[in-house]
Amino acid sequence: MLAQEIIRAKREGGALDEAQIQHFVRGLVDGSWSEGQVAALGMAVFLRGMNRAEAVALTRAMMHSGRVLSWPDMPGPVLDKHSSGGVGDKLSLMLAPMVAACGGYVPMIAGRGLGHTGGTVDKLEAIPGYNTTPAPADFDRLVRRLGCAIIGQTGDLAPADKRFYATRDVTATVESVPLITASILSKKLAAGLQGLAMDIKCGNGAFAATPEFGRELAQSIVEVAAGAGLRTRALITDMNQVLGWEVGNALEVQGAIAYLKGDGPREPRTHELTLALCAEMLVLGGLAPDTAQARTQLQAALDSGAAAERFAQMVAALGGPADLLERPQAYLPAAPVVRPVPAPRAGRLCAMQTREIGLVIVELGGGRRQPGDAIDMRVGLSGMRQLGEVLAAGEPLALVHAADEAAAQRAVAQVQAAVTLIDADAPWQAHPLVMDRLG
Repeated sequence: MLAQEIIRAKREGGALDEAQIQHFVRGLVDGSWSEGQVAALGMAVFLRGMNRAEAVALTRAMMHSGRVLSWPDMPGPVLDKHSSGGVGDKLSLMLAPMVAACGGYVPMIAGRGLGHTGGTVDKLEAIPGYNTTPAPADFDRLVRRLGCAIIGQTGDLAPADKRFYATRDVTATVESVPLITASILSKKLAAGLQGLAMDIKCGNGAFAATPEFGRELAQSIVEVAAGAGLRTRALITDMNQVLGWEVGNALEVQGAIAYLKGDGPREPRTHELTLALCAEMLVLGGLAPDTAQARTQLQAALDSGAAAERFAQMVAALGGPADLLERPQAYLPAAPVVRPVPAPRAGRLCAMQTREIGLVIVELGGGRRQPGDAIDMRVGLSGMRQLGEVLAAGEPLALVHAADEAAAQRAVAQVQAAVTLIDADAPWQAHPLVMDRLG
């Protein structure tokens, strides 16, 4: 079977059969397909698309391109959540221990930051000693014992996806719904899941900028997952503003700890979305008959401290401080310069350019310009005001945490430029947090 004939078939708009797709995926792993051939097929798919059968076949082939985890004799359902990426999205840090405290088992294999969006693995590496690359046997043991463990992606899970994505990233073929679908699901299927909750972010801070694209991606993921044997529900959620009060690695860990412990009020949008995604997971896993009962169980896990205790146990078991929850400020790195972002005028905060705020974190050193860049875990924003809030002139929109004064002043100006204030009595309406639910 010739690579160029497979490329030609897709270029002409034909549907690839399973044998052709298997040949391509083998070529990704063993190197028999050149970079030019991989790029050509990626562009052909980008332009011509794939039907559902092709997407299922590609997903399953990439899933089986490396090690596939299994969880025999697990006493409860194996569940996970995946987000398409947002700004301030720390939900995985709370979600995994909450679901574990309710009887689920969450072997979460998370990613690093990409572009303007933060990564769960980067956040966890702000915790001194936390090991995001444990041995496979240790990962298995921890999930079974604690109910959850969050680690980084290993090279032997869906290696075909790693190569294909790297090529797509430099050939302008990332924004293909069937290829995004196969990329996400191949890794989740390789983790041995029985249920998956998808958070498809939509808005000016998300990969899916429009509701139409968000719905297309959500529908694809739900249908392809079903075709590959994985029960999946997808929520399309608003990313037209920063999620929560903190953005930046150590700051988001601090926010997650405060959330789990109930130190003060929980930010309403963060709390609502965390409960919504966790509830879908519990229903998928048969741990609750409906989302209303699931929410009751999840709130009880928070109120009793059971979820916080699972998080503390996970951190300690993976090499972090045993008393992180009691003394987070003793361990999490803090920036030397903290400066307020004064509101340029009085009024209601009615809009923010969320992607630009995510890029502020990258400029501060809290994200990567190149894949191998080191990250400054200390930097970011805290005290982020939410859309709809009314501020006086000069009142802080947020606090900038920076490595030096010059970086802080640049970030102050950038955040001011990324927000819009209107008269406090002018009409304004919030976006719904959960725009749609599929699956």
